Amino acid sequence: MIRYIRMKRFSPLVLLMSAITIASFAGGFLTARINGQSFIVHGVTNIEEGQPDGADFSLFWSAWQLVQEKYADAGTLDYQQMVYGSIKGMVESLDDPYTIFLEPQEAKQFLDDISGFFEGVGMEIGMRNDTLTIIAPLEGTPAYLAGLKAGDKIISINEKTAQNMSVEEAVSLIRGQKGTQVKLSIFRDDWKEAKEFELTRDVINIPSVTWNIRRDKVAYIKIHQFSEKSRTQFQQAAKEILASDADRLIIDVRNDPGGFLEVAVDMAGWFVKKDEVVVVEDFGSDENNREYLSKGNAAFADYPVVVLMNKGSASASEILAGALRDQTGAKLIGEQSFGKGSVQELIHLGDGSAVKVTVAKWLTPKGDHITGKGLTPDVQIKDERKNPEETDMQFEKALEIVSQM
Repeated sequence: MIRYIRMKRFSPLVLLMSAITIASFAGGFLTARINGQSFIVHGVTNIEEGQPDGADFSLFWSAWQLVQEKYADAGTLDYQQMVYGSIKGMVESLDDPYTIFLEPQEAKQFLDDISGFFEGVGMEIGMRNDTLTIIAPLEGTPAYLAGLKAGDKIISINEKTAQNMSVEEAVSLIRGQKGTQVKLSIFRDDWKEAKEFELTRDVINIPSVTWNIRRDKVAYIKIHQFSEKSRTQFQQAAKEILASDADRLIIDVRNDPGGFLEVAVDMAGWFVKKDEVVVVEDFGSDENNREYLSKGNAAFADYPVVVLMNKGSASASEILAGALRDQTGAKLIGEQSFGKGSVQELIHLGDGSAVKVTVAKWLTPKGDHITGKGLTPDVQIKDERKNPEETDMQFEKALEIVSQM
């Protein structure tokens, strides 16, 4: 599941599931009227007016009544699951892989993910060309150590075909308790056939920001994710680098699937001069566009900078890389990024469930929209390593270039 780059919590939404005429409701059933005929709708209580203009919402109640009256095992009906299924169907009709409904347990899992602590195999997955795809294996996790790579396609999970499987279902199958196994069938573009991987789940504790000094006074900053704790960790790293003898920087966002938009903007403020554009939210008209401006001190504005990225660099990673390229002249090194150019908000409903809804596209400061194409590196170089112990040629190229800047 790709990380979502703007997340705000609102008061619970009112579910827009209303009859054409509501006579009364109480005690778990409702009297609805369609075309002058009344019938009892069981299992639904908190229904408000809210029928969209131009939509014949009576069809919903007709179908609900039909299931109640005709379904052979009507005594087993789970009305709450029927409501959830209805909402899922509504958002799926938008044909947007990033607008989804999350049941309470799924919403909790998502919040666990962005906290950086959960049990599983340690990889972000998403939908690309209607195929479940690994967006980024997280460094040091079972998925990473097994050799899975960004761009790998998931064919099956525990021998269950992944065709037509949603991201949320895939996540629920892959996640699990530490010490248990999950079997994945994986296809890579340069393979002739799929290969089987059996991974042992573990506790996944994702770091946010790490750094060290490499040779020739080059500071290397690895951003693993753009979580809330990344903000303070990056700030601490920046202060330590400024106090060191480092005079140039490598920013590594490879296999970083993103996170909070605001955190990316804060980080960019260490490089982009105050009041310059970091990213633009495009709501469909110039009048409604929102510019996020740098509020930082631009302490690294005069440092030569290169950014390492790959196919697993998505969302907030691309925002930071695009801003540094457009506004500071930073060089992008590595592979084409993922191409996640839309913004989602996480909106909580009243029972712990939630909707992640696409609210805007985003543009780089120079107006580039990257959905489906990503950012193109200034210097393209593939990661040919078969295991993590081999020489990282992408990093070596970045080191060579930044040393000459």
